Amino acid sequence: MKKRILTGDRPTSDSFHLGNYVGSLQNRVKLQDEYETFILIADLHALTTHFDRTDVLKENIKGLMLGYLSVGLDPDKVTFCLQSGLPETTEIAYYLSTLTPRAVIQRQPALKEKLDQGNQDTVGLYYYPVLMAADILTPRAHLVPVGKDQKAHVEFARDIAIKFNNLYGEVFPIPEPLIGEVPTLPGTDGAGKMGKSTGNAIYLTDSKEVVEKKVMGMYTDPNRTSPTVPGNVEGNPVFTYLDAFSDSSHQSQVTSYKERYKEGTVGDVEVKKFLVEVLNTFLEPIRERRKKYEEDPELVEKILKEGTQKARIEAKKTLTEVKKAMKLNYFD
Repeated sequence: MKKRILTGDRPTSDSFHLGNYVGSLQNRVKLQDEYETFILIADLHALTTHFDRTDVLKENIKGLMLGYLSVGLDPDKVTFCLQSGLPETTEIAYYLSTLTPRAVIQRQPALKEKLDQGNQDTVGLYYYPVLMAADILTPRAHLVPVGKDQKAHVEFARDIAIKFNNLYGEVFPIPEPLIGEVPTLPGTDGAGKMGKSTGNAIYLTDSKEVVEKKVMGMYTDPNRTSPTVPGNVEGNPVFTYLDAFSDSSHQSQVTSYKERYKEGTVGDVEVKKFLVEVLNTFLEPIRERRKKYEEDPELVEKILKEGTQKARIEAKKTLTEVKKAMKLNYFD
């Protein structure tokens, strides 16, 4: 029997960027043949910071589904599900919350980060690490592909699963995080990681022309005043992207450009034009798959609905086991 993966995203946007791809999506595609994969669209988690923007949820959910399908996640191999369609998860989250000290939640780094960003200090925001643990544990996932910044949440889910199992008996597998091969992709501005809110992202939905415009305006080596000045490859976003997205046909050129850049025998413009070619080669099959699914919106909705129904069957099984272990099955 295959082990299970649970991963997912909040529908606070309708598209993914290159950082999302290397941080998590790439691993999901690779592992869908090896693991039974559940991908959750976490609309309840979206409410923790976007409770006043529920009018865009439907479009964002549709956008995420198109993003999943366009990168090569196969609906015949992957169960796509909507968090709000799994009420068993919220009940399990309550049981987990009774085992969770308040101080543990207060130490969650993502909670502090969201408060520092100006989000309201609501009970929902405070509680969301527990709900995320329930998201992972309800389908009894063994592996959770996440970005580096989400690793702490998987570790919390591990801790609470161990505590539950020790108290009530073995119900949950102990999940492990899986970090992408490029844990953090820098933004085009070189100021930090690529992000949706920072304006430094290249999206999987960007056209060839938009990709070219963004790449040609990218940050490189600030100390390089002309093509004849030796430049730094390490920490240079242009070369980080080349390493992450070049296919085998580009490798010798990437190596050559690195050597010439360090020697001061190639200009930034030439290297950036090559990166435009590399990125558009990578993105073209994604664009083609997305167009196919955009032309059949009923199919996309059917995939999500049927996946949610399948996931709910598993959620009901887990809830039954949880209540039985906790002696909360009085009427059974």
